[in-house]
Amino acid sequence: MKIIKLIPLLTAVLLVASCKDAAPDNAKQTPSTSVETQDQSKGQASVTDNVSDPNALQVAKSLDDFTTLVTAIEAAELENALVNAGPLTVFAPLNTAFDKLPAGTVSSLLTPENKDKLAFILKNHVAPANYPMAQLEKEAKKGRKLYMASGEYLTVAQKDDGIYVGGTKIIKTVQVSNGWIHVVDDVIVPVEE
Repeated sequence: MKIIKLIPLLTAVLLVASCKDAAPDNAKQTPSTSVETQDQSKGQASVTDNVSDPNALQVAKSLDDFTTLVTAIEAAELENALVNAGPLTVFAPLNTAFDKLPAGTVSSLLTPENKDKLAFILKNHVAPANYPMAQLEKEAKKGRKLYMASGEYLTVAQKDDGIYVGGTKIIKTVQVSNGWIHVVDDVIVPVEE
């Protein structure tokens, strides 16, 4: 007798479940976010979409003034570090900054055998923290140093003509989705001890 009472209940459950899966032909579909994965083996840096604000790497790749920096980032295989959620602050050297290095330095650093040295130098340009210009000014007034992803510390100083980090002047600042890019015209080479 109890089984007979359960049959209408089971029929109702199955009917409701099947209705949820079926959508009428005239039902509006919710637009999906367009995400395109270029190469999953390359990690987070290879994911692009058309709805997110650009991150530090995407901004650098979009500007001709940073082609040497982007080439160096790719040679050191640090792309994924620059697209993580952050916050991070990148002190991004212009192409002209790399041109100031002694002849042959950049081409030597881009070779596979110097990948670790190049990565160390590039990490010396990234602070794993949120440093907008106002915060850098506060740090300079307090005489603090910035901890960099290389494990080194850089002095931040305020001079009459602006803020300097690691001895180089910040020329321009751009906010990105995962932090800040401060444009500099010198490569901040870590001091070897």
